[in-house]
Amino acid sequence: MRAFLMGLWALAIAAVPAAALAEDTGTTAVAAQPTNPQIDFPAFVTLAANVQAVRADRLIDLATFREMADRPDILLLDARSAEAFAHGHMDGAVNLPLPDFTAQSLAATIGPEANRPILIYCNNNFVNDVAPVVRKAVSLALNIQTMINLHGYGYPNVYELGEAVDLANPVLRWVTGQPDARI
Repeated sequence: MRAFLMGLWALAIAAVPAAALAEDTGTTAVAAQPTNPQIDFPAFVTLAANVQAVRADRLIDLATFREMADRPDILLLDARSAEAFAHGHMDGAVNLPLPDFTAQSLAATIGPEANRPILIYCNNNFVNDVAPVVRKAVSLALNIQTMINLHGYGYPNVYELGEAVDLANPVLRWVTGQPDARI
């Protein structure tokens, strides 16, 4: 019986978090987490919340999207991978993959006017769910990150295709690239 009780006591002690034991001894049992001054998650969360409020007024239908895309002062930006873009994209789109967004690459792509209207779309704007627009998880749709990043880099005039459309819709003006490629 004594061995059984000792075993229970050992299990109970093992279950106590190290931080709780440290309170009793005055020592720190949990190492401090390193901080990287080049990463600011709370600022990202604040930026995302601010963009969420703006985004609601910037979702537009396909007809308006295409009409705007044909204006010379507007940039139609495709932030999918270069490979996906090469296999298919909207007519008139310029490709800058989201992982390549920097202040310099955005300025080179968008131009000197920070308030230039920018149109964006992503895989989740298409009902087909086939390469090169295979659907992403709804909460991770590329439109979300693209809009947040553009606002974060100082480009506030962003509009997003607000509906899901068929690639065969002639209004879309989808340009097909290499149909045999694997994405």
